[in-house]
Amino acid sequence: MVVILQIMKRLLLIAALIAAAPAASYAQHGPDRSSYGGRGDQDAARAAVRGGRQVPLSQVIATISARTPGRQLNTTQGDAGGRPAYFVQWQTNDGRVIIFVVDAQSGAIISRQGG
Repeated sequence: MVVILQIMKRLLLIAALIAAAPAASYAQHGPDRSSYGGRGDQDAARAAVRGGRQVPLSQVIATISARTPGRQLNTTQGDAGGRPAYFVQWQTNDGRVIIFVVDAQSGAIISRQGG
């Protein structure tokens, strides 16, 4: 039980850090029109996919699903190392939660946290 609570605390911390990253960037630098995180996220993402600058989310989900069976809980977009990225919260079939960071331009999984 203690281990489960520790894992849950870590996941909440990771989620809070991911959620705070765009706000912190905005506070320091103002709105960044080249990345996501404000109003119109979905329109900007669709335009990037149509323009070939970004892989579709469906492709990202298929890649994750092939490697780690489970289901998508939530997805946000932001910046990882200066590049646009998808942050996919994923629940495995046994209930573990993993956050995948995926390069939005190539579709490659950059990192995974949790699980």
